[in-house]
Amino acid sequence: MRENKPSKTACKVALNVVTLGAKPGMEHILPPGIVEATANLLVVSSAARAGVVRKAGSRRMVSVREAFDWTLLGEFDAIGARKAFCERQVRNGIGAGAAQVLVLGAGYDTMGWRLAPEFSGVNFFEIDHPATARLKARGIEAMGRRDNLCLVAGDLGKRKLLDLLKDTPSWDRRARTIIVAEGLLMYLPPEAVRNLFRQGAAMTGVGSRIAFTCVPTGADGRPDAGRWTGLVLWIFKAAGEPWIWSIRPEALDLFLEETGWTHTPELEGATGQHGVEFYGVATKSPGDSETGEVPPPGQEDPPGQQV
Repeated sequence: MRENKPSKTACKVALNVVTLGAKPGMEHILPPGIVEATANLLVVSSAARAGVVRKAGSRRMVSVREAFDWTLLGEFDAIGARKAFCERQVRNGIGAGAAQVLVLGAGYDTMGWRLAPEFSGVNFFEIDHPATARLKARGIEAMGRRDNLCLVAGDLGKRKLLDLLKDTPSWDRRARTIIVAEGLLMYLPPEAVRNLFRQGAAMTGVGSRIAFTCVPTGADGRPDAGRWTGLVLWIFKAAGEPWIWSIRPEALDLFLEETGWTHTPELEGATGQHGVEFYGVATKSPGDSETGEVPPPGQEDPPGQQV
């Protein structure tokens, strides 16, 4: 992440959502209200100019996006499926008794803002890089604050999730929680990803789950972005937001087990690969962390390795 600069990727994803709203058939995939809320947030937060957002919502831009989808094949439509997947996991988790929702690397996602009034008894939290979080907070203020939505500014590549949550007074580490890590993990160092999962397990209650997306590791050890991997990785690196972490799908079960979670693909509701990403859902493993105890200093964040 570029220092003191809002995420270009977060803005691009949000504009992609607006464009998907103009594509026939996507109204059956995208969560209700997401397109309008996202377009409004981009403008009132000053993340994007009104003219840019207006053009993004045109049928012509749909054609443009589809024409340039060859670099990350299928990723244009996959953004819509990803949003639907995450919102479905949150709704299902709340239906199963979750009292907290934590969205990591939230960008200009509007799920918390949209769902907070519907689930007034659930506390929603979002964490993102300070530069992006500042714009997001400005937009949320303009759109209307939600009493049960808390925005937290913090760089997860540099600060521990443990510390950010301990500094958030309304966070309840014993509550059943849904953690969402959508389109985030590939941008974090391996040790930060491992710490995020371990500390997420330590700071949540019994029955918690984590829904996430991740990029597979290719035969050459790099994140696999498809046929044009070299070009894609170079583009992200040149933009100051390189892809760093990836994982082999067959290594996911062990990774989750080592970080306090149990892979539960039966909860995904959609399996396999979407665009260049895999979807995953895990539930908190039974054990010492079920008590909500946080590991002693120095034990909560063992060195991580890319797998």
